[in-house]
Amino acid sequence: MNETEIAVPTVDAASTQLAQAQTASDLATSDLAIDGAAATISPIQSLIDQIGSIFDMGGPVVVLLAVLSVLSITVILYKLWQFFYIGIGRHSRARKALKLWRTGHQTEAITLVNKGKSPVSIVVAHVMRGQMFHPDHGALIREDVERVALLSLSKTRFLLRFLETVGQISPLLGLFGTVIGMIEAFQRLQEAGASVDPSVLAGGIWVALLTTAVGLAVAIPASLFADWFTSRVEREQAVMEELVTSVLTGQITDVANSPDTINMQATEFAHAT
Repeated sequence: MNETEIAVPTVDAASTQLAQAQTASDLATSDLAIDGAAATISPIQSLIDQIGSIFDMGGPVVVLLAVLSVLSITVILYKLWQFFYIGIGRHSRARKALKLWRTGHQTEAITLVNKGKSPVSIVVAHVMRGQMFHPDHGALIREDVERVALLSLSKTRFLLRFLETVGQISPLLGLFGTVIGMIEAFQRLQEAGASVDPSVLAGGIWVALLTTAVGLAVAIPASLFADWFTSRVEREQAVMEELVTSVLTGQITDVANSPDTINMQATEFAHAT
């Protein structure tokens, strides 16, 4: 009877020790998880704090430039997607359709070019249909094709003016913030009187110059992408005019269509037969 009474407390003590060890292990695991989460959050929080300090030092001008930066990045990504989706710069389908057209396969050429999404394919399809169904109305066909071309190109130029505007006004906004910051710095210098601290003036100047740096950082990519998008649109317009003219005129001035070349080809054909 005494042995049983002694054994029970022994088992209870072992269970208590095991529970305490398990609790300590859980607490250690929880501390490690918290430390890992803190290590992950720390760089993000540091970045947020740095951005917040830049906004505080730069004032409303930097906030406005940040908004323009976000908007310009959104427009750039949208234009990249749009140009890729509609096939800006891809003219192989339209040129292949032109070759079919010149060899007399008009129906096949129109069917092929109708499947394209690019402005060049759309305009070439219109001019081919006009030549096929209304061959005696060349002037009207050209005018209607110009209407379609302007409509197609206007979609590709959409929002390019916004990028150009951001590229132009961002440095001016940065300079405006710098001027305001310099005025405040010199006001503090005047208020200090004889006890002038050069570090205060230097700190005010570099904070003022911060807005100029932010303005240039926003303007440079916006201007570069605006120029690149514009050059792609101009290239699309040039190819469009080339292919439309080729369909309307039949490229009658090319060397391959000259009388000498035709006679030479006929002679070679006669000798071959």
